[in-house]
Amino acid sequence: MNSLYITLGVVGTPEIILIIAVVVLLFGGKKIPELMKGLGGGIKEFKKAAKGEDETPVVKKEEETKE
Repeated sequence: MNSLYITLGVVGTPEIILIIAVVVLLFGGKKIPELMKGLGGGIKEFKKAAKGEDETPVVKKEEETKE
């Protein structure tokens, strides 16, 4: 276990900057906000599903409302 920790090390500031730079180069500056929006929506859907909330609202039929 110790050798794995020494091999992988700790992710520090230089590594994070390098990862961000690679992401910007791969996807471009205009595409990143869309990716983050999609990621946020996915996380939101996951949290709803984990709580057991149903997203579909109950809609009454027109026949029932006319009575």
